[in-house]
Amino acid sequence: MPYLIVIVLIILLISLIITYWPIALALAVALAIPRVVRYIRKRRYFSSDLFLAHKSEIASVVAEHNDIATYARALRSSGGLMLGATATGAQAHLASFENTSHHNYRRDRNVAAYADGNVHNCSLQVVRNAAADPLKYLCKYFEIKPTEAALEAVEDLGETVSRLEEAVNNLSAREQAIATDFNPPAFILKHYRQEFMAQVGVDLAPITVPYPEYRFEYVSAGGNSAQRTTVTLNTETIDALVEYLSTKIKFLKSAAGQRALMTATLRNSIKVRDNFTCQQCAISTTDEPHLLLEVDHILPVSRGGLSTVENLQTLCWRCNRTKSNKLLGTQP
Repeated sequence: MPYLIVIVLIILLISLIITYWPIALALAVALAIPRVVRYIRKRRYFSSDLFLAHKSEIASVVAEHNDIATYARALRSSGGLMLGATATGAQAHLASFENTSHHNYRRDRNVAAYADGNVHNCSLQVVRNAAADPLKYLCKYFEIKPTEAALEAVEDLGETVSRLEEAVNNLSAREQAIATDFNPPAFILKHYRQEFMAQVGVDLAPITVPYPEYRFEYVSAGGNSAQRTTVTLNTETIDALVEYLSTKIKFLKSAAGQRALMTATLRNSIKVRDNFTCQQCAISTTDEPHLLLEVDHILPVSRGGLSTVENLQTLCWRCNRTKSNKLLGTQP
C-alpha cells in the first residue's frame, strides 16, 4: 500500500511539471534576471577606472588597517588573556545565571568533565550565591588571592583586554570610514560588502575578544536538573575585580599603596591628560581621527615601575609595540 501512494505522488508530480513547466520556467527566469543584472553591474564597478583610481589613492589607509588587524591577532594569541587560577547584590549584573536543565536526561555521574580549570562543579546553593555575589565567589573558588601579585595579574589582564577591545573597535570604525570614503553604489554594500572589502584590499579575517569565562555549574545526580552561573571577565568585570581586590589588600604605607588602580577610567584620564597625543611621535587624533592609542608604563611593571599617574603615558599602537619589542630585545 505505501508503494502505491508513492507511485501516485510521483505521477501527480510529473503531471504538474508537464502541465505547468512554462510557468515554472518563466518564474525562474524572472527571479534570475535581477541577480544576473546585479552581477554584471558589480563586475563593471570593480573594473571601472574610478574604483581602481580610488583604490590606489587609499592604499596607505588600507595598509594601516591591515597592520592593526595583524597587531590585534598578535594580541589575541599572546597568551595574556587568561587569569591564572593559582560588594554583594550590586555586583549581580557581572554574572549571568542559566537554568540548563534537560528533562528525561540521564548521565553517568562519573563522566562529568572536571578537567576544565575554569569550571567549578558545585552545589545548587553555590551556583545561586555566585550569581548574587560573583566577585567574592570567583576569588574564593578559583584561588584569586587578595595579594598585590594577584592584583597586578588582574590589571595586566585588563590591559590586554582593553588593547584588544580598542583594536577591534578601531578596525570596525576604519572599515566604515573606508566604505564611506569610496561611497560605492548601495547595492554593492548591501549584496557584496565582503567582496567590496576584499577588492579594496582590506583584511576582513574575523577578530574577536576571547573574554575569559569562569563557570559555577550544578547538575543533579540524574542529570535532569542543571543550573549555571557564568562570570565573564570583560572590561567592566575586570575593573570591578580590581576594585574588589584593592579593598581586600592591606597596603599600609607601602609604595604599592600609593599607586593608582589600572582601570578603564584611569586609562581614559591619561589619554585626556595627554590630549589624545602619542608622547613619542606626537601624532594625535586631531591628525588621524582613527588613531589607535594605548596607555603605557614608562618604566615597565616588570622592571619595578608602578601604576602611578607620573609613570603612565599615552602612546600610539606603533610606538607602544616598538617599545615592547625593544624591551624584549627584538626588532619591530
